[in-house]
This record gives sequence, C-alpha cells and structure tokens, in this order.
Amino acid sequence: MSASISGFSKLSKSKKIDWIVDTYFSNTEDAKRILKQYWNSNDKLQQLHDEFVENTITNYYLPLGVAPNFLINGKLYTIPMAIEESSVVAAASKSAKFWMDRGGFKAHVISTTKIGQVHFMYQGNPETLKNYFKHIKSQLIEAAKPITKNMEKRGGGIVDVELRDKTQDITGYYQLHAQFETQDAMGANFINSCLEQFAKTFKDEALNFDAFTAEESDIQIVMSILSNYVPDCLVRAEVSCKVEDLTDDKTISAEEFASKFIQAVNIAEVEPFRAVTHNKGIMNGIDAVVLATGNDFRAVEAGVHAYASRNGRYSSLSHAKIEHGIFTFWMEIPLALGTIGGLTGLHPLVKLSLELLHNPTAKELMQIVAVAGLAQNFAALRSLTTTGIQQGHMKMHLMNILNQFEATEAEKTTLVEYFKTQVVTHSAVVEAIHQLRIKNEK
Repeated sequence: MSASISGFSKLSKSKKIDWIVDTYFSNTEDAKRILKQYWNSNDKLQQLHDEFVENTITNYYLPLGVAPNFLINGKLYTIPMAIEESSVVAAASKSAKFWMDRGGFKAHVISTTKIGQVHFMYQGNPETLKNYFKHIKSQLIEAAKPITKNMEKRGGGIVDVELRDKTQDITGYYQLHAQFETQDAMGANFINSCLEQFAKTFKDEALNFDAFTAEESDIQIVMSILSNYVPDCLVRAEVSCKVEDLTDDKTISAEEFASKFIQAVNIAEVEPFRAVTHNKGIMNGIDAVVLATGNDFRAVEAGVHAYASRNGRYSSLSHAKIEHGIFTFWMEIPLALGTIGGLTGLHPLVKLSLELLHNPTAKELMQIVAVAGLAQNFAALRSLTTTGIQQGHMKMHLMNILNQFEATEAEKTTLVEYFKTQVVTHSAVVEAIHQLRIKNEK
C-alpha cells in the first residue's frame, strides 16, 4: 500500500531503498537485489552518479552502441548512440555505409544564436516604456559584464536585447527578448544568469526613470528563462548522388525508388499524422547521439518539434528532390548543443563518446547529430518504400523476444537461424520457442 513520508531526501540511500521496497514491493529481497545489481562496483564512480540527480536509488542503464563509416565533410566518424530501441544503430550504420560510397554526408552550421526572455507586466504608456528601454539597454548589458566576461573571452556573449510588445496576446505583457552566443557551451546557466541580471536592473532602474509615473515604474517581473526554441541555431545536413546510383536493390529500379522516396517525403510534408512518425524516426538518430554526448535531449526534442510546426502546421523536417538527374535529400534543424560544461566533463562515457568523435566543437557536434538524424530517416524511408519497415525491424526485435522468454544460447542459435527465412512476428517467435522446447523434451 502506498504511503507518504516526510524527510525522504534526508535519508541515506540505503534507508531510501528500505522505505521504497517495504512500502511498494511484496518481494522486498528481490526488489533490493535488482536495485543493487545496477550499482557500480567503483564506489567513487557510483557516488558521481548518485550526485547527478536527487534521491538516487540506483542506475538505469541504456545500451551504448556505435555506428561506423559515417563520412561527413570528407572526415570519417564512428558515432556513439545511447538508445534502447532495436534496429536504430543497425539502420544508421547501413545508411552510413551506403552514402560513404556515394560521397558521404555534407553538413554546415547556418547560425548558432540562442534565445532567452525576461517576461514582465507593465500597465502604463507603451511609448514611455519604449523610451525607458532605449535609455536602459546599454546599462542592462553593462550590468551583466561580471557574468559575460569569461564567455566574451571565448568569443561568445550577449548578441542583442530587444523589447517586445505582447499586449495583443495578454494585457500588459511585454518581453525582453535576448540573443546569446555560447560557443562550445550549452549555455543554459549562463543565459539564465544574464536574464536574471537583466530583470533586476530593468526593475530597479525603473524607479529612477523620470518619465515614469509612480504606477508605471512598478514593473512586475514574471520570470526570466532561456527558450529551448532556437530557430536561429540551425544546421543543415544533406546527401546527393545521381539517380542511377541511388539503389543497390535489384528488385526495384533507381528511378522507381527515387520517385517513391520523394513521394513519401512529400506526404510527410503535408500530412501531420505521417509527419509525426516521420520526424520521430529522425529523432531516433538525433536523441541517441545527444544522449551519448551528455546533451539535453528533452530540450532538443521540444525545439525541433516546435520548428517542425513553425509554418502553422506540423510538417516533415526533411525534404527531397531531383534536379538535372541528381537526387538530393536534406534537412535543416535547430540544435542547441554543447561540448563543455554539464555532463560533458563529468560522465566518463560522455567524455569517451566525445573523444570517439575527435573531440568536436559545438558546431561540429551539431553537424554530426544532424547527419545521424538524416541517416536514420533515409534508412526508414528506404525500408518503407521497398521491403516494408517490419522485415528489418522485427528481425532486430527477435533477440528481445527470445530474451523475454529466457531462451538459452542453444535455443537462440537455432531460432535466429530459423528466422533468417521466416517472417518474424511476436506470435511466430512464441510458437517457435514452444515447438522447439517440446522437441527438446522428447
């Protein structure tokens, strides 16, 4: 039976586990065993993991796979991917090999500006507020100098601050809309610190602005926070080749494949129900690399999907065309990433992943991540328009089903061989296991 508890955060990890298993689990010893078997045997490393978040009771592992043979701007990469979904790493690897023989992926960063906002309420004359902003703008930037000086040494800092009137949406609602350059840092703490300083200066100095009435000088700060929507932090990734070189599948001509592929992309551009699944496939590749490199995949997801809706309807992130006999497949997506700060300097596997990628700058990582997403999308569309998605996906899923039924190594060997020529479905695998076990019992 569930129960409430006071002071849970102050308990030791051991006491937290005791309360959890005693309160929620019938088999307390089994629950404790499962939680503790995922602890790291290295006490120092386990303490590091314990301190990443609050109320830690164990570690939750995801597989870290790699996809080799990615040729990006003429440089070969093996890309780390942290993900639990079967077929994603295999699909990315297959795409990488396919395009490596056709010139590889091209990628470039279009812009790297990040956004933060101070949201506030003001009930006075809009023109007086505009004059106040003109008066105070340079002082806002100057007051933030202690925060920005180190970032400025690295070539980053505050790009601009503007006043935005949002009173058509909410009565009395305005923003300080600020742009930032954070170089190789993700920059969340930097941006939020700057915004909070903006808010303090903006509110405090209003009391000294002669043009304000007493009521107008009472500016109400609602909140100061960065935005995860970064439409001006853009990266483009693309592949291209002659149409006749587009397929190595003997069952379909290159021209037919190109036509079906482009039609599939066009459908995702106009049909939101398809676009969501289409873009989810892109994010399979993107999230896996973002997670492996210690970046914030929730922020990336939110920003990317907002960008997919920027024209008023949710649409495909990727696009395809044929011009003068050349097939081109590309996408432009917003990616706010970092290679210093956060987990990048703490988590041993994150540091290893970044070293595996030749210790990229934030811009280089943006390109790598975008390419992983495009590769994943190409693999999915290639399957959908030829053999169908389930043939490859279910064969990769076969091992998960076998593990679910605790198949022995001998049973796995037999059944993997059997399903090389059979359609993999959950029911077919269950029946095959059942029949094999009956046969072995005789």
